[in-house]
Amino acid sequence: MPLVKGGHIVADEFVRTAEDAELPAQGAVLVSASRFLADPEAVLGRAGGKVGVIWPNDRDVDDLVPHLARLALVALVFPSFRDGRAYTQARLLRERYAYRGELRATGQVLRDQFVFMLRAGFDAFEVKKQADAEAFTETVKRYSVFYQPTGDGRLSALHQRLQLRHSESAGL
Repeated sequence: MPLVKGGHIVADEFVRTAEDAELPAQGAVLVSASRFLADPEAVLGRAGGKVGVIWPNDRDVDDLVPHLARLALVALVFPSFRDGRAYTQARLLRERYAYRGELRATGQVLRDQFVFMLRAGFDAFEVKKQADAEAFTETVKRYSVFYQPTGDGRLSALHQRLQLRHSESAGL
C-alpha cells in the first residue's frame, strides 16, 4: 500500500510484525496494540530501532499515554469511512498529550477525507490505491489558510492576522 508523508509518496520504513512472530533485531517495527500492551518493555526495550503501534479506534488512547515518548509512530485505524473515532484519538494525542511522533491514518483512508485528517493532526497516510496517493500530494498543496484551530499545529487565519497586527504595531 502506498504511504503518503509530508505531501510525498514515500517508502515505509516500518515492518509490520505478526502477533506470534519474533521481533526483528534491527529496523523499525510496527506491532498491534494487543502485542504492545502485553509487554511494552519487551517491545520498547529492543535496541535495534524505532517502534510503532497500530492502535484500534475502539481502544482508549489513555492506555498508550505512558509510552508515547518512546513511540516513533502511532497508526490509528479507520475500519470504515463512516467511523470517525480515530479523528478524536488523533486530536487527543496531538493537543492533549503533545505527541510529536508520526501519526498515521490506516484502514479506510479516502481521498475526500485527507484535509480533515491533516487538520486532526495526521501526518502520514496509508492508502489503498496509487491514484489516491497521487491525489493527496496535490490536495495537501491546495489549502494554506484555515479558520478553525486544530491538531495540525498551523495557525488559524485569526491568529495569523493577530500576529501581523502585533508585528505592525510593534514596528517590526
